[in-house]
Amino acid sequence: MSFKKIFAAVDDSDLGHRVFNQALELAVGDRAEMMLFHCVTVNTLGETAVPIPVDLGMNVELMDQAYQAQRLRMEREVKQASGLLQNYCDAAAKQGLQVEFDCKMEGDAGHCVCESAQNWGADLIVVGRRGRTGLTEAFLGSVSNYVVHHASCSVFVIQEVKAEK
Repeated sequence: MSFKKIFAAVDDSDLGHRVFNQALELAVGDRAEMMLFHCVTVNTLGETAVPIPVDLGMNVELMDQAYQAQRLRMEREVKQASGLLQNYCDAAAKQGLQVEFDCKMEGDAGHCVCESAQNWGADLIVVGRRGRTGLTEAFLGSVSNYVVHHASCSVFVIQEVKAEK
């Protein structure tokens, strides 16, 4: 099977690098277009995107500082992600591929991956799976599980390699 538009959801982890390398290998072999994508999630476990409302007694000045801190954190993460994606594009260029990239800020990474891949016209999504199960998956979610069940095209899931005990 040959793919023409390969969409790779990557991050700056060992698994993200494996996803990139596999997508790059497929794109070179199929002479396909490739889109690299990273979703900066608005909410990270333990961090609140919206401070306690003023009517619950929070000082307006403190609330403004919290919003500013959140905005600066998000801007920093988007800048880091864009740099990462540019580095991946440079590596792909050495293989003779022209690669596009995009970075979005969304609340749900799985939905963002599916929607962006569909809008770009992907016929394959390459995504990593960390192997979370049970309560961990229930609390943190599973991007790969969401993508497998909601994507409008084929999905290639790269399993994270677990260190042997």
